[in-house]
Amino acid sequence: MNRLFLLDGMALIYRAHFALIQNPIRNSKGVNTSALYGFINTLLAILEKEKPTHIGVAFDTSAPTPRHVRYPAYKAQRDEMPEELAASIPHVKALCEAFHIPVLVLDGFEADDIIGTLVKRADDDGFESFMVTPDKDFAQLISPTTCIWKPGRKGSDHEVIGLGELEGIWGVSKPEQIIDLLGLMGDAVDNIPGVPGIGPKTAQKLIAQFGSVENLLANTSQLKGKQKENVVANSDQALLSKELATIIRDVPIDVTWGDLELSARNDEAVKSLFTEFEFRTLTKRLFGDVSAETNHDSPDKVAEPTLFETFKTIRDVEHTYHLADTPEKQAELFASLAQQKSLCFDIESTSLHRFEARLLGIAFSWKAHEAWYLPYDESQKADLTKLLGSRVEKIGHNLKYDLCVLLNHGIQVAGPLFDTMLADTLIAPDRKHSMDYLSEILLGYTPVKLADLAKARTDSEESSGMDLFAHAEKSKASKDLDIESIPLSALAEYAAEDADVTFQIAEKLRPLLEASGQQEILTHIESPLLPVLVRMEMEGIEVDKASLSSIGDELLEQIEELAKSIHHHADRSFNIASPKQLGEILFDQLQLIEKPKKTKTGQYKTDEQTLASLEGKHPIIGEILAWREATKLKSTYLDALPNHIVEQTGRIHTHYHQLLAATGRLASSDPNLQNIPVRTEAGRKIRKAFVPRKTDGEQFTLLSCDYSQIELRVMAALANDSGMIAAFRSNADIHTITSSRVFGVAPEEVTSDMRRTAKMVNFGIIYGISAFGLSQRLSIPRTEAASIIEAYFREYPAIEEFMDRTIEESRESGYVETLTGRRRYFPDLRSGNQNLRGNAERAAINSPIQGTSADMIKLAMIRIDALLREKPYQSKMLLQVHDELIFDLAIDEKDELVPRILEAMKTSLPLPHEVPIEVEYGTGSNWLAAH
Repeated sequence: MNRLFLLDGMALIYRAHFALIQNPIRNSKGVNTSALYGFINTLLAILEKEKPTHIGVAFDTSAPTPRHVRYPAYKAQRDEMPEELAASIPHVKALCEAFHIPVLVLDGFEADDIIGTLVKRADDDGFESFMVTPDKDFAQLISPTTCIWKPGRKGSDHEVIGLGELEGIWGVSKPEQIIDLLGLMGDAVDNIPGVPGIGPKTAQKLIAQFGSVENLLANTSQLKGKQKENVVANSDQALLSKELATIIRDVPIDVTWGDLELSARNDEAVKSLFTEFEFRTLTKRLFGDVSAETNHDSPDKVAEPTLFETFKTIRDVEHTYHLADTPEKQAELFASLAQQKSLCFDIESTSLHRFEARLLGIAFSWKAHEAWYLPYDESQKADLTKLLGSRVEKIGHNLKYDLCVLLNHGIQVAGPLFDTMLADTLIAPDRKHSMDYLSEILLGYTPVKLADLAKARTDSEESSGMDLFAHAEKSKASKDLDIESIPLSALAEYAAEDADVTFQIAEKLRPLLEASGQQEILTHIESPLLPVLVRMEMEGIEVDKASLSSIGDELLEQIEELAKSIHHHADRSFNIASPKQLGEILFDQLQLIEKPKKTKTGQYKTDEQTLASLEGKHPIIGEILAWREATKLKSTYLDALPNHIVEQTGRIHTHYHQLLAATGRLASSDPNLQNIPVRTEAGRKIRKAFVPRKTDGEQFTLLSCDYSQIELRVMAALANDSGMIAAFRSNADIHTITSSRVFGVAPEEVTSDMRRTAKMVNFGIIYGISAFGLSQRLSIPRTEAASIIEAYFREYPAIEEFMDRTIEESRESGYVETLTGRRRYFPDLRSGNQNLRGNAERAAINSPIQGTSADMIKLAMIRIDALLREKPYQSKMLLQVHDELIFDLAIDEKDELVPRILEAMKTSLPLPHEVPIEVEYGTGSNWLAAH
């Protein structure tokens, strides 16, 4: 029998694009290839598994259809197609042409109508037809010989939906009744109105009772209450909705079965497309190893995940997992580990809390599909310390957690390290980096989840370990994990699988890391930094609770005074935290501006930016901003910090994230110690609560070492601007020099206002500040701001050239690089949307500057950590806050260590053109005093 497959082109590429919207697939030029890649995988699944005899792909056109003529609001509410998705449509059509698959379009009709017409013809001619779409509307076309072929999601297999599945899915017995359902309940996606108050369940009941919309309208006397009222009042709308939802089945499309007959693809055209979009895995899948043709070794290439129709599990893959639960097996394990140059390990513990977690065991793998699980006890500590402290490469996923728990148990892990989470973030920063996700896209394999295993334990108490493991594949996740209740054999299997899978992921990532040009960043910066961050996190910092309480009381008093004054200006009490009430005070009562902006819900805008633009119009504005800052500081820090003090240490231990920021800067959380403001008095006071360690013997002080104007120095070096470099070499105040040059006065004649303006421009230029932005920040006319920026570029012409060159080169390559080679991709540099393009241009200018600064301090931290471990120094590195490092400094080590720490910071990443790097430092009894 002839097998016809008709693909709903628009629906399939929309689905593929938005399925990967959080983690889009991009090639080395930054082009989003998610839609094209998803479409190709669906097409190949059909061609390889379904063996069609005839095939075609239908698309909509921009021409209006009879539905638009009948109801102008049809699909009117839809958002404009995303630019990147629209750009992929010609490529999808080119792919179809390369596969010799007809593209079916007809002005005035939708893809649904074309498919409806052709499956009707196919029914008459004895074909077996499959409509490839995720769209429910096509169910009205199902017949004994026509089905829906619905692509799977997240690795699940596709569904084939025929007459037998109709009632179970939609609750109706006849395909044509799908139209009646849509007529009653409407369709928000297509803006089909339906009848108000009737949803899917009610629609099903009414159609089951009356059979059709027309019969329902003829029998409204059988309805009651509000339902009857709605149906009677909207009877015309119900009939219109049914008409809009009906797929047209007699469109005048000129295509024959001969046109749709499957024929051999044009291999050269397919290879060309795959090469252009860097689909190396697909190239290998279709044509074997043609790496030379696909330029696989080019350093510009980035990772291409594989989309699998279904994922394998542990039940499908042969594996050998060992449980080292006897002295003999443990001896065998350690003997094997001693022979390895590289191994993967993964710990099992009782908690995600670093200080509370008890170590239950460690899984090891150094060969695909083989792993060991070692239940932990103190007797193994020496062997594990020797192994993990050796120069053997240690692989793992999110290694920082494992290293923290091991360190808390007295086991230090030394490099070299290969963290698959960090490696993948460098390779493809925009996608998810969980082990499960990487396993699915790189290995086509879904690991068993611990939550499922724990749930299976409660569902199957009598099961053996392996039965429990099998049962876990089908169970739902549980929030309450009792890992110790899981039988040892099942836990060993689970842990061994994690180590095995991570080892395999690492092998897949290595060539991708090399191809993406990020191997050096991982090897020389991110991997060596891992154990440094572990030691800093576990060290923590002392906080004076009494000082926090005192500062909190002061802030509360300030908040209450500000609230009183705000209420006085408003002439009544109101909830200052309520945007609605605040908007009414500012714009209805005080009428600060004639036409205030509103949100989508109709409320007045009272966000930070809106209020900042109103400063100076009324005293209430400044007080509201001060009230907001004070209340935020109190709740975020003064009230919350005591809850972050770890009971076991009495100190605060932040978490550092190496690659959360796109520029490579470290981020801090739980608590975030990098966002404590330093420009306000209240913010500075909070720093007074951070103090040196208290001991009976050694005396300590806090040491703060801060790179001076490092981003300006990096910008001067990257741009090779002689004027700015000369200023830095002379050790002059850069803002005074800039002010002198821009305003044409002698340095000694520069006023504080001039210097403030120059400082704003100096730092604003790094972030692509515009004349409008500068005028807002300085409260000056835009023309004056524009002339200041013009004068700035006249005095520092190489800076402007650097900015223009950076945008031009990154638009061509799709990315920018730091001095060390760290990359950041900017697909929106080619966007037709001016706002998106402008934002990308500003970020592209800033990224090499901020990223180089981030690399510099990371390299300095690695060197300083090594320095502090040369001898049994008591001084410890505690915190990194942007360009600043904080230390617990033993006072008797100050003279020896401080010069060496400063030297390490100054020389960690020398800048081009001999731009000097300066580091300011201070010591004190608290962080504020030291800074």
